[in-house]
Amino acid sequence: MGRKRLITDSYHVVKRREGPVGHSKGELAPELGEEPQPPSVDEAELELLRQFDLAWQYGPCTGITRLQRWHRAEQMGLEPPPEVRQVLQTHPGDPRFQFRVAFQRRPERSTGTGPAPTGALWTEE
Repeated sequence: MGRKRLITDSYHVVKRREGPVGHSKGELAPELGEEPQPPSVDEAELELLRQFDLAWQYGPCTGITRLQRWHRAEQMGLEPPPEVRQVLQTHPGDPRFQFRVAFQRRPERSTGTGPAPTGALWTEE
């Protein structure tokens, strides 16, 4: 009988050329004259709050604000980061800072393949 036929047998082999030195497949070359923008102060603060949301050692965060969670952790002697409290107190009325959003889409990681989330998990038709 011979060798079992593989699906790859129906495709011919193509040798790839080596690229220029220092160029890898996954990297995109920066545009000429453009430098990457550093994250804004708000983005850096929101990232700090996201890291606080993900820190399980401060207890669950469902159903309470971030500041309530910070105070609860402090009362329990868990030593939450003081930077988090400072950020929360500088943005008292902004829901982006006060409330944890479970499925918050981050613009820099968006794939751009679908519509932006509207807040509802499904729509009624």
